[in-house]
Amino acid sequence: MNLFLYLLTVLVWGSTWIAIKLQLGVVAIPVSIFYRFALAALLMLAGLAALRRLQRLDRRGHLLCLGQGVCLFCLNFLCFYSATQWISSGLVSVVFSAATIWNALNARLWFGTPIAPRIMVGGAFGLCGLALLFWPELAGQQASHETLLGLGLALLGTLCFSTGNMLSSAQQRAGIGPLTGNAYSMLYGSLVLLAGCLLSGQPFAFDPAPAYVGALLYLVFIGSIVGFTAYLTLVGRLGPSRAAYCTVLFPVVALAISTVAEGYRWTLPAVAGLALVMLGNVLVFARRGAGRAPAPAGATPAR
Repeated sequence: MNLFLYLLTVLVWGSTWIAIKLQLGVVAIPVSIFYRFALAALLMLAGLAALRRLQRLDRRGHLLCLGQGVCLFCLNFLCFYSATQWISSGLVSVVFSAATIWNALNARLWFGTPIAPRIMVGGAFGLCGLALLFWPELAGQQASHETLLGLGLALLGTLCFSTGNMLSSAQQRAGIGPLTGNAYSMLYGSLVLLAGCLLSGQPFAFDPAPAYVGALLYLVFIGSIVGFTAYLTLVGRLGPSRAAYCTVLFPVVALAISTVAEGYRWTLPAVAGLALVMLGNVLVFARRGAGRAPAPAGATPAR
């Protein structure tokens, strides 16, 4: 089951960049994000209620969901979308891939989980591998005030993503299932987005074009309901640091799709980067003890 959830998350989030790309244009980015998570939340809440699987939460549970919603389904996305205005998507991917390391550090800080050296080393290999994969973009990035601003936003987005992982882990430790936790968290995140859009005067336009509507539905059902449920289930089953190595593999899947759809050409540094990413995957999921069941083997921050 872990292997299935891991591969599902990687494949889903590695392909969502196509749908996000189709949404750019008529509708403002924060409004599109609001549409995505508001619709996903309503569908999940209605479906769980109809199936009588919606858990009743106490005050602490709702606060955990509120925190996760703000971090994972609001600030995280706003930071990354804004960062791409100042720095290349490749550099954003490299910064986001550090989530494995941040999750290991935060799990230690939040829950006292020992930091496994192989996870830190594996995460470092993955980060270096992505740097090689996106080296042409990184080399062409000019050092400027805008670059620092973009890096700061990408780092803040990664920290928000990691904090959302910790809050999801806390939810599951408190007995809140990923489906109920995600449904309420997406609802709270979308409400905060709505408030932000209203305060900033964002026009609530909608693009009825089949490409936009199709992309929105894909992001709602596959990118949000399926993708986030699979990933946060992994956070509960594998721990935040191991689950977060998905963030290193998203860009690899995205480049593989781009190879077919857009004619991306693999260079020697890119192949070397892919090898480092795979090596990092092996280190992160290496079996530590003979009595332990095998863990799964093995990106853009689009999601």
